[in-house]
Amino acid sequence: MDVKNSVVERYSEGAKAREESLCCPVDYDRELLKILPQEIIDRDYGCGDPSRYAKTGDTILDLGSGGGKICYMAAQLVGNEGSVIGVDMTDDMLALARSHQAAMADKLGSDRVDFRKGHIQDLALSLDKVGDYIATNPLTTLDDLEAFEAWKRKERRDNPMVESASVDLVVSNCVLNLVAEEDRTQMISEIFRVLKPGGRVAISDIVCDEYVPEHLRNDPHLWSGCISGAFQEKQFADTFLAAGFIGVEYDKWDGDPWQTVEGIEFRSVTLTAYKPSDVDALEGGQAVIYKGPFKEVKDDYGRVYGRGDRIAVSERFFANITEGAYKDHFIAVQPAEAPAEKSGFCKPSGSLRPVKETKGGIHNSGDTGCC
Repeated sequence: MDVKNSVVERYSEGAKAREESLCCPVDYDRELLKILPQEIIDRDYGCGDPSRYAKTGDTILDLGSGGGKICYMAAQLVGNEGSVIGVDMTDDMLALARSHQAAMADKLGSDRVDFRKGHIQDLALSLDKVGDYIATNPLTTLDDLEAFEAWKRKERRDNPMVESASVDLVVSNCVLNLVAEEDRTQMISEIFRVLKPGGRVAISDIVCDEYVPEHLRNDPHLWSGCISGAFQEKQFADTFLAAGFIGVEYDKWDGDPWQTVEGIEFRSVTLTAYKPSDVDALEGGQAVIYKGPFKEVKDDYGRVYGRGDRIAVSERFFANITEGAYKDHFIAVQPAEAPAEKSGFCKPSGSLRPVKETKGGIHNSGDTGCC
């Protein structure tokens, strides 16, 4: 089965006329939809609303941006200081999104949305540039092909379509399941590459409770319909963990399946995760206290946090625990005075921080308190 062609063909048709079978019911923010052209709303196909994770000033990357609905919604949330990049491989979808770009810039007050043609598993290579290269350098000999491959390597290295560590938030709406299985490790690695340290993802997609059997995976109609390529529910989270993400969690989980095929339940979820901070792993005197409700929890690195224990952590782990998905579950304790000289962190995992080392320090429990 040619995964790419089956997907391009179906979504090209979906850009011209609405196809109901590609949609999940989603409750989008109606205020954000008010300024969008109706044809973009009608020809959008998704299963969630990752735009709601946007923050003021963010640089956002939308993978498989289609007609631009999520991009134009997120652009309202990031404000004049932010920007949104949409990447898609389907010409008809890109044409739809770009046809309203000037009008949307007027409504937004600035031209803060940019649509680029590319594969979401290869965010370093612009397919617009590939097309221009082939138009002026026809591939007729083996030497031409080798020169083309050398040019692509240089482009990825020197002129990436999306630069490394340039994005605050990566979003996607029911697209990752459309990528061929053999390209998925690279796809998640590319997401990791383009995110800034501490950057985050919000991926709405379809997962299944059982692995999809081969005869369904080989059905092009079911694949392009977001069924055959669905990640198994644990596999989806594990894929991000394997790429180095932390704080991986299902923030949204539909109780009712979107579809059931041969007894396999397919449902919409939204997964969130973070790229670790690049703060140096030094001893800075910080501690974290797990608030509960469980007796203890273990993070993805095997570190154990007992409820109420004042656990010594390095500055890097302090940043990761207090700035991402974990922050609502921990009390962050800063020492009253930082050490005059910070040394490499060498306390064993799970070591308690003596109270005297943080006495008089700042306690931040992730809420506003009452005083």
